Amino acid sequence: MTVSKVRTAARAAIVAQAAAEVAPIADTLRAADTRSAWRHLLALESVAEIVAAPFRTERGTGAIRHTVAVVEGLGVGGLAPGLCYALTSQLFGIQWPLAGLGALSGAVQHAVCTGEQILCHALTEEGGGSDPLSMRTEAIPDPTCPSDYVLRGGKAFVTAAPIADLALTFARTAPGRSPFALTAFLVPTDSPGVTRSAPLAKLALTEIPMGNLDFDQVRLPARAAVTPEGAGMALLMDTTTWERALLFSYAIGIMQRRLDQLCARLREREQFGRPLGASPLVAGRVADLAILLLRMRSLIASIAEEVDSATPLRVLANRAAMVKISCAQDLAAFEAGAGLLTGVRAVIADSGLTADPTSGLAASIYAGTNDLLRIGIARDLGLPVEN
Repeated sequence: MTVSKVRTAARAAIVAQAAAEVAPIADTLRAADTRSAWRHLLALESVAEIVAAPFRTERGTGAIRHTVAVVEGLGVGGLAPGLCYALTSQLFGIQWPLAGLGALSGAVQHAVCTGEQILCHALTEEGGGSDPLSMRTEAIPDPTCPSDYVLRGGKAFVTAAPIADLALTFARTAPGRSPFALTAFLVPTDSPGVTRSAPLAKLALTEIPMGNLDFDQVRLPARAAVTPEGAGMALLMDTTTWERALLFSYAIGIMQRRLDQLCARLREREQFGRPLGASPLVAGRVADLAILLLRMRSLIASIAEEVDSATPLRVLANRAAMVKISCAQDLAAFEAGAGLLTGVRAVIADSGLTADPTSGLAASIYAGTNDLLRIGIARDLGLPVEN
């Protein structure tokens, strides 16, 4: 058997194991409050392994490919999309980048791995998130102890903010638009002066809350900085590259499950004296969905291989942006196409075949809007384009 076939078989086994572990509790997790669902999810053997991996292994060991396969299995097994998204976002947008810095103590690592503490990535502000150098949140020297900081400002539309215990917060530590104007801090959300908003009423990925964080003269010790002062932009570039490259692994298993359910229905449902799936038009639309899924899975597998090979993230930044744009477009097309094949059940909440076009739309916005990412790609190709 070739190396490729061995790897494919091993990956299929990982997907199957994760699906089998989550399937018996998937409905229970949907009905539970988010914190309870999170702790139960992280207790699964497959999930516990990938959540601990950033702290125990290094890139180049196959850990990234393994994580992507487990996440796919969770989707196949019926894990709610919001939980699948939140897990992937925390792993690739926060844990792996911070682990590379050695920024989390052993006690915090343990709490994160067991679900006792939840992380969030606090970048976006009411004025926008795609232009980080326009942020107003600032960390100034504490007048009583100049090596410490006082944090003031606010962050908006932060995934998991209403329940998060630690916020990876980017703040201005110097004026102007210098790339050295930002610093990253790990802020306990129970600190005096930190206010977490109630969950926003969102329409996509509803199983994980989104909210705002306000900082009113929050005193931070110097050790709260996870980067040297002025190096926040470098960490931000790393976190966004991780996310853009791998975040959409959350959707692959969900899409596979929906495609399997749809095919089963089209084989069984009869119309005009034959199964719906016997119609060439219907069959062609199903084939289109399979093509979208294959393209997403292949793109993410390819860039996961590069991340796993310890390719420098700065080398992958532009490719990660292209992967993100392509996956967002394919997810939106998949949701629209699947909805057309399920009839009225696409708009019935408890039909089991409900379409989710809002998640497809959201995909073009989070981790950097697709249009702004296109500008960066064009600039990298040598075009004199500005934001």
